[in-house]
Amino acid sequence: MKKYLLQSIRLTAVLLVLLCVIYPLIVAFGGGFSKGNGGGEKITKNGKVVGYALIGQNFSKPEYFWGRPSAVGYNAAGSGGSNKGPSNEEYLAVVSGRIDTLLKYHPYLKKADIPADMVTASGSGLDPNISEQAAIIQIKRVAANRGLTDRAVAELVVKNTEGPLLGMFGPSVVNVLKLNLALDELKK
Repeated sequence: MKKYLLQSIRLTAVLLVLLCVIYPLIVAFGGGFSKGNGGGEKITKNGKVVGYALIGQNFSKPEYFWGRPSAVGYNAAGSGGSNKGPSNEEYLAVVSGRIDTLLKYHPYLKKADIPADMVTASGSGLDPNISEQAAIIQIKRVAANRGLTDRAVAELVVKNTEGPLLGMFGPSVVNVLKLNLALDELKK
């Protein structure tokens, strides 16, 4: 028994050093090579940080593009999903309310035209991107509320659309914060 106890203590010590010291140092070192040097890609406007590229924000004014709903109220400290499945009545009521809101502000849409990412939260609750289709359905509303042509706003959406990772992994997406900042610049 003494033999197994000593082996367990040694293994625990090795794993503590490996997982609590060496691994975090490697991750921190690797993060130094990413955008923002591991501190996140900050987005600035007039020299002031207005957000981060990988953390979604709440835009609810009709003159802005809306992002994906958040299950955590866009609180970056409390990332997480709702943990409610598609058969949960409470969840279905929330999604139905989101659909009704979208149809109210986009009367030209049919229920079937609404992309899922406009009415369902992501697993983290902080997704900064929407699908290209989710941006396209909002063009008329944004253009009308800003006094711009649909074409000018559509061109802005195209300029801010990021293709799939390596050209083949995942869908084309639009970062809502970057798009809305570009929209503010367009107005000037």
